[in-house]
Amino acid sequence: MRVPYDVMLKEFQRVLLKKGFDEKTAFEAASNFAQTSLDGVYSHGINRFPRVISYIDNGVIDPKAQPVCELECGIMEKWNGNLALGNTNAMKAMDRACELAKEHGVGVVALKNTNHWMRGGAFGWQAADKGCIGICWTNTMPNMPAYGAKDRRIGNNPFIMSVPRSNGEHVVIDCALSQFSYGKIEESRLKGKVLPVPGGYDSEGNLTTDAAEIEKTWRVLPIGFWKGSGLSIVLDMVAAILSGGNSVGDIGETIGEEAGLSQVLIAIDPTKLSSREEIDAVVDKIIDYVKGSEPVQENGVISYPGESSLRTRKDNLENGIPVIEEIWNSILNM
Repeated sequence: MRVPYDVMLKEFQRVLLKKGFDEKTAFEAASNFAQTSLDGVYSHGINRFPRVISYIDNGVIDPKAQPVCELECGIMEKWNGNLALGNTNAMKAMDRACELAKEHGVGVVALKNTNHWMRGGAFGWQAADKGCIGICWTNTMPNMPAYGAKDRRIGNNPFIMSVPRSNGEHVVIDCALSQFSYGKIEESRLKGKVLPVPGGYDSEGNLTTDAAEIEKTWRVLPIGFWKGSGLSIVLDMVAAILSGGNSVGDIGETIGEEAGLSQVLIAIDPTKLSSREEIDAVVDKIIDYVKGSEPVQENGVISYPGESSLRTRKDNLENGIPVIEEIWNSILNM
């Protein structure tokens, strides 16, 4: 089943307005959910939407709250998200980081007391659309074992980087520090698919591609084994230090939900150092060189980060966004 983008956007907006959001926030949030789905990240778009509504109903997300700046220090600012909706909090913070970058060359906004930001890559695309290099990450509740451990004491702390291109075909990498995000694992389970490579451990302690087994054990695999584990720990430290907010351990011990998170959003204006033409030339040269690789399989495709999102976006605009009918019907009935 496929749903047109505009129809999906209006349904998301209708539900959010019903839940008490003002028109501007409801539209911005709905656009984020719909755009995420349009780009093929269904796990953090339409599939995640009912869970977000349940967080609103349970009081985890405050529909009336807005983020506020609590401290300014040159190119850096510290914000309090006030447990408002996570994706609009992050959008506002990245907007401000880009404003600071346009003025100073670099802008940093550290955000505490916020909620799940949905698709982190959205804020990389946002920065790139404004002509900035974007760097951002978030911590999470404890949802991943440190390398060599069984119990969950670190987060899969998604990390994003983006590089702008004048043609709008930006380079954007968006990666959880687990081999697969929990949203992707859930999506694979809902579709009855196995993961393409092992993503965690089953109840017997064996690496597995079975999404349902990984959901049972919560033992997701860090990317790069000890490297992903170490990067997760350091990103958590920096986010908590700069924002003055919760660490992964704090979230697990005092909140127990994917709430009260700490995030860092950084924008860099590369035109302060190079012309737009010079920037495009460097990016195009690197992309051409990489895509000139010999593929492992005949007629195989080598893509740069973000390229598959552009392909999916075009297809979904033309043909509608694929949805799991049960989830779509649940949204229509909200």
